[in-house]
Amino acid sequence: MGAYPNLLAVGGRNQVPAKPEPAESGDIHLRSAKEMRGYHIEGTDAAIGHVDDFIIDDETWAVRYLVIDTRNWWLDKKVLLAPHWTNRISWAEKKVFVDLSRQSIKNSPEWNATAPINREYEARLYDYYGRPAYWDSVYGPATTPPHHHPGSHLG
Repeated sequence: MGAYPNLLAVGGRNQVPAKPEPAESGDIHLRSAKEMRGYHIEGTDAAIGHVDDFIIDDETWAVRYLVIDTRNWWLDKKVLLAPHWTNRISWAEKKVFVDLSRQSIKNSPEWNATAPINREYEARLYDYYGRPAYWDSVYGPATTPPHHHPGSHLG
């Protein structure tokens, strides 16, 4: 039901909750957003920051961006990376690997949490990294940028 939030409103209020299934029956690659916060970002040449938050498209429920906090390397700069730009995730090491250099992430367009994400910012971000835009590619049919409301990141 977590993948389809609208189903939460459909269920009755007095229903007995289903018995939880054993942990080993779940998807071994599925992790909560809460657990992934703090995972370190490993670029092609060095560590660059950590996952601080997520930006969710409120129309499609797709995770559009990982909010990367680079404050350990630069003064409180946060940048966005699209999840499909990752190479792999090591659950054991709590690391997200990306095929981007530390310098390219450092010089990427800074994300301002108090300003709405708009198509102009997204186009600049995708152009900077030389990546195909999700609104024009196989990464999603969205026609509008995800709605970001300051202070309303994924819990």
